[in-house]
Amino acid sequence: MDHYCVLGNPVEHSKSPGIHARFAELTGQAITYTKLLAPLDDFSGTLQRWIAGGGRGCNVTVPFKFEAFQQATTTTERAQLAQAANTLRFDGTHIAADNTDGVGLVNDIQHNAGISLAGRDLLLLGAGGAAAGVLGPLLAAGPRRLVVVNRTHARAAELVARHAAHPSVQHLLQKTELLAQEQQGLEANFDVIINATASSLSGVAITLDPRLLKPGALAYDMMYGAAAQGFADWARAHGAVPRDGLGMLVEQAAEAFLFWRGVRPPSAQVLQEMRQAQKAHA
Repeated sequence: MDHYCVLGNPVEHSKSPGIHARFAELTGQAITYTKLLAPLDDFSGTLQRWIAGGGRGCNVTVPFKFEAFQQATTTTERAQLAQAANTLRFDGTHIAADNTDGVGLVNDIQHNAGISLAGRDLLLLGAGGAAAGVLGPLLAAGPRRLVVVNRTHARAAELVARHAAHPSVQHLLQKTELLAQEQQGLEANFDVIINATASSLSGVAITLDPRLLKPGALAYDMMYGAAAQGFADWARAHGAVPRDGLGMLVEQAAEAFLFWRGVRPPSAQVLQEMRQAQKAHA
């Protein structure tokens, strides 16, 4: 029996144990998966104790994704682009790091929501760890334009510049306009707006000009459940189609499971089961 966990602060709200238990059941993998709360000042010590106790891997959630990347001995290209990791795999003292957030987001939008990102105009709100994890995979999906907006413009500009300078992104930028802009300087009419800010977690309503939305645009909040309700209400009130991040959570978990076990679980089935359970308890 191999042992995995989600490591973060807070973690009590996490749905990851249930998701991975279902993945293991459907794929016949013998694993356990638990929640592990790390003190804000002792991520490294908590991680090392988990490894010493026989842990084979972990998911990493807020606020430790940058620290997780720094702890790794090898990193995937996705983690290198983000400079952050949400998935770690252990083999003795060797720590392999990946970032499955971006591919999880893209898979949910394109496969589960059925919306192709190729040739579309995308607006990414935020420039922290969540945005850093998804920018590379969003570029790889082939949009026409991808604009990053953040409360601190310099941070958005740094994120865009770091991606534009990375060799793996060079060929993508031949077809994609990648920009960092002030919110007041934005040109309207985006097909997809993705909220990667912490506004939903903090309960602060995000203020955006509704003219940014094309009719029927997708407004995607990377949070899920009650935390995403405010953004969803704003989107719906202005003719957009809201979607929360539950599908992203399931899809990034599926990529992490593949990274650990070499088997990709049926993520669409598990997401459908979770949506049905959500409706039953509504």
